Amino acid sequence: MEKVNVCLIGSGRAGMIHACNFTGSVPRGAIVAVCDPVEQTAKAAAQELGIEKWYQDYHEVLRDTEIHAVIIACPTKYHKEIAVAAAEAQKHIFCEKPMAMNVAECDEMIRAAEKHGVKLQIGFMRRFDDSFRTAKKMVENGEIGDVVLVKSQTRGPSKPREWMFDIQKSNGPLAEVNSHDIDTVRWFTGSDVKRVFAIGGNFRNKEVKERYPDFYDNVIMNMEFNNGMQGCIDGAMYVQYGYDARVEILGTEGVICIGDMHEKKLLTCTKNHDLKRPTMHSWTYLFKDAYIAEDSSFVNAILDNTEVQVGGLDGKMAVAIVKAGNESIVERKFVDL
Repeated sequence: MEKVNVCLIGSGRAGMIHACNFTGSVPRGAIVAVCDPVEQTAKAAAQELGIEKWYQDYHEVLRDTEIHAVIIACPTKYHKEIAVAAAEAQKHIFCEKPMAMNVAECDEMIRAAEKHGVKLQIGFMRRFDDSFRTAKKMVENGEIGDVVLVKSQTRGPSKPREWMFDIQKSNGPLAEVNSHDIDTVRWFTGSDVKRVFAIGGNFRNKEVKERYPDFYDNVIMNMEFNNGMQGCIDGAMYVQYGYDARVEILGTEGVICIGDMHEKKLLTCTKNHDLKRPTMHSWTYLFKDAYIAEDSSFVNAILDNTEVQVGGLDGKMAVAIVKAGNESIVERKFVDL
């Protein structure tokens, strides 16, 4: 095999980013099919990608011998079912975050991939971002001494979709928004979480409080790691001002800051003495190159038979921490992992 043929399962925003990458930006990979349960959506995605093959049933995808790997980018509650079936069909798996609804589902996915000898990569694209990778090398080289605290925040501008309000279906903003932050903090500390304490509240979507009393659109979670380091996550939905993803790594001898709020190096000053600078509008723009890098890494792992850089254990640990955080919010207590 000289090139990996992939099929996208779930043609929403995140999925189409990957699919578009495979139309020419991933040298050793190609998009050959798309699958979505809504016929018109599947057809439209195939047309946009310039391919002829589309499916509504993922089981048909798994029977297609032209397809070597699948990109799972549908709602989280379907991830486990599709991933296990894909492994049994000898298809390599790229699964968007969150990996699954709970730890048991993650374990099932990991076991299936190992049993059938296929790659399983989780979509934590920030590990492939150039600034994040540079910061990681600086930490490893001891440029700020020993790491003491890692703070990571993600605040999104968009109003939550209806299904996101139901914590039982979405696992809440900690899963949908902060999975990347959780993985980032684990990555930079090089350790697993010992205990968490989280608080959340609904400040921007008050009209759903009666229907979804457990929903929160703002969350803070503090973490203690097994190696003694500290972590802090700040998450928010529907902030409206822009997409805001930043990280701070505090050491004993310095600090590293990643990211800012600005989309372009453009500053305007008017006759009214007003300064204006556009904010970052979307994660699709901010992490465009990181998405290409992670897709290329997935393909290279398949063709070169090497380990994926972000595996099932990373996805599983993020899911476990989300569960602990949600438990802490509800019960207002420290939760041990």
